[in-house]
Amino acid sequence: MKKISFCGISGSGVCALAQIMALKGYEVRGSDRSFDQGHDLQTKKALEEIGIKIFPQDGSSISDDLDVLYASTAVEDTIADIKAAKEKNIPIKTRPDLLAELFHQYPYNIAVSGTSGKTTTTAMVGFILDKLNKKPCVINGGLLLNYMQQKGIPNIIFNQGDVCVIEADESNGTIDKYNPYIGLINNIGEDHKSLDELKTLFQNFANRCVYGLVVNADCPNSKEISNPKIKNISFSIKNPQADFYASDIQAKADGVSYMFRGKEFNLKLIGDFNVANAMAAVATCSLLGVDAFDAARVLEDFLGTKRRLEVIGCAKNITVIDDFAHNPDKVSASVSALRNYQGRLIIMFQPHGFAPMKQFGKDIMKSFATHMNKDDILILPDIYFAGGTVNRTISSQDLVKDAQEFGAKAFYLPTRDEVKNFIMKNVQPFDRIVIMGARDNTLTDFCQTLLKEIENVAA
Repeated sequence: MKKISFCGISGSGVCALAQIMALKGYEVRGSDRSFDQGHDLQTKKALEEIGIKIFPQDGSSISDDLDVLYASTAVEDTIADIKAAKEKNIPIKTRPDLLAELFHQYPYNIAVSGTSGKTTTTAMVGFILDKLNKKPCVINGGLLLNYMQQKGIPNIIFNQGDVCVIEADESNGTIDKYNPYIGLINNIGEDHKSLDELKTLFQNFANRCVYGLVVNADCPNSKEISNPKIKNISFSIKNPQADFYASDIQAKADGVSYMFRGKEFNLKLIGDFNVANAMAAVATCSLLGVDAFDAARVLEDFLGTKRRLEVIGCAKNITVIDDFAHNPDKVSASVSALRNYQGRLIIMFQPHGFAPMKQFGKDIMKSFATHMNKDDILILPDIYFAGGTVNRTISSQDLVKDAQEFGAKAFYLPTRDEVKNFIMKNVQPFDRIVIMGARDNTLTDFCQTLLKEIENVAA
């Protein structure tokens, strides 16, 4: 049995792989500084429950008989585990290295790419294939709400089959590692790289697809991408000429309905963009021979992924919503979906990373201002910082000024306590409080805190 360790095992992508390897019979161990700091303890417990041994991040997990150390791309060389592995000449590989190795072990592998919607669409593809008994192995970044009762962390679906579905991440260029049987390009918008870089990256991805390519006909940056040597399929919610086209989208109290090839279907998710995600997933599964109507019917039971416009709860006619949006396109999609329903929005957006905010923070503020009503409120705490050395030449105060110039009612409140106090002082019945931001697991905890505060306010 091979012994492997993961440094930074709490990360959503890393813990998914650690679980897959444990289920495949490897002896798996890992460490994470967040565990050492007393955070993410639910994740720690869930990993331990499926047999993964958690060590302090002090190098003690790096035994002489360890075969390989997999490190999150977010960890630094100064960490004790990395130092110990180097001293013992134990190979160090990255999470994307392992994901690519695993992915290419499956003959029918599907890579879901795009700057927005990857997590939900990957989950949709996996859910369809799982429910229709195609036995997929699904490796996702988000938690799958249909699988919350399974042991471990529900960001994977594990089956012993010949199909694998993954998110292919373009943010750090690791999309270059995949040669998929089927590739999906959900959309291309500015995120971690310039549009020119992204277009090249995604065209190269398309060129490496072996059997089929699915592209979004509604996205001007992706609709021209193709691979003439394989099957090319398009999806759309705007263009009836697309191969997979949804129309007559209607917001419902508990989701959205749409028409597809003369039949009505319903989703338990809100937003036109989720209908587009559904069409992308149905189109992708069709390339594996799945009947399109069967796939669309299965999605009527799809509950979504955590932190994607997830309703945490309602109290005193006030709804608290948790959302992962963190780039201009995601913010536009989320806020426009929320605007399909009545009620004022109070949005706390926690900016993620100094470099991304320097690059497109102003565009994010423009997205908020474009889709928010004049009575809606936008609050920004300090920029989320996960560690390392960065150039702090931008602040949340700068972003608030941009938002105000674009016409949004925006406020800078540096700490969570200040945000909480402001919200509790200003919230009214029928408001929707939206806590928005990426890669900080404590944002969900903050949603729960707000909900309890609202519940405890005297009627």
